Amino acid sequence: MKTNKPYPKKRDNDFNSQRSQKNNGGKPKRRPMPEKRAPKPVETENTEEQTDFVIGKHASIETLKAPDATTKVNKIFLQDGLKADFVHDVLKLAKEKRLVIQNVPKNKLDLLSDRQNHQGIILAIAPFEYATIDDIFAKAAAKDEPPFILILDNLEDPHNLGSIMRTADAVGVHGIIIPKHRAVGLTSTVAKTSTGAIEHVPVARVTNLTQEIKKLKERGLWIFGTDMAGADYRQWDATGPIGLIIGNEGKGLSPIIKKEVDQTLTIPMVGHVQSLNASVAAGVLMYQAYNSRQPLAPKV
Repeated sequence: MKTNKPYPKKRDNDFNSQRSQKNNGGKPKRRPMPEKRAPKPVETENTEEQTDFVIGKHASIETLKAPDATTKVNKIFLQDGLKADFVHDVLKLAKEKRLVIQNVPKNKLDLLSDRQNHQGIILAIAPFEYATIDDIFAKAAAKDEPPFILILDNLEDPHNLGSIMRTADAVGVHGIIIPKHRAVGLTSTVAKTSTGAIEHVPVARVTNLTQEIKKLKERGLWIFGTDMAGADYRQWDATGPIGLIIGNEGKGLSPIIKKEVDQTLTIPMVGHVQSLNASVAAGVLMYQAYNSRQPLAPKV
């Protein structure tokens, strides 16, 4: 009776090679030809989706009004039978720019928006484009204003980024800089939360945020950041060319970034909760900068 015995363990390459030649008349045993496999796809640097979405009426209207809407918008998805006030504006803009409108049932929009509040309209667009640092400086120069740049240190929540962009547009920030890795980028959620500000605030994405901050300082910017031990933000003089750094939602400014800051600021709090949401803190500081840069005219 035959029994299944485990194969003996291999000792070393020389021994196994000699045994193989002995069992095959001095010839090494041929291995079977490996099966042919399909070649792996070549990876490129751009692994982002080739299509993105703008969700909701405010963000959609601002996108359709943008000068590059003709090339940026691939299709307009409009809910069947929608009788909202903004539909007339959408139809007018689509006709002017010769954009394709597709009427679809509500459940189609629910699926495309991942159950977000789409308000009956979604735009299919090309991936969001990022600006360059020079674009941001050019925007400040075109307005004849000293640069006011917001720098986000590894922000992760798209809702925070969208809210920050909305406030940035309101106070006249010339542009935002975000890191390329380990941080949220421009997405449909950001676009919807910004309610159209994404079309007006340039966002530059850089590989090394620390090196970029050093370059900004060489170009004349004073860099400010947040810290519990910083100066009271109400005493902040934000006139001139400035960069304001907002830290990560949970960790704040990273130590390597904090070393590049010219002055740290703090927001005093007297309540029981001694921290603010990143977008709220950014809003408070941006409006203080606005007050400093756009002071009230003295009463006559």
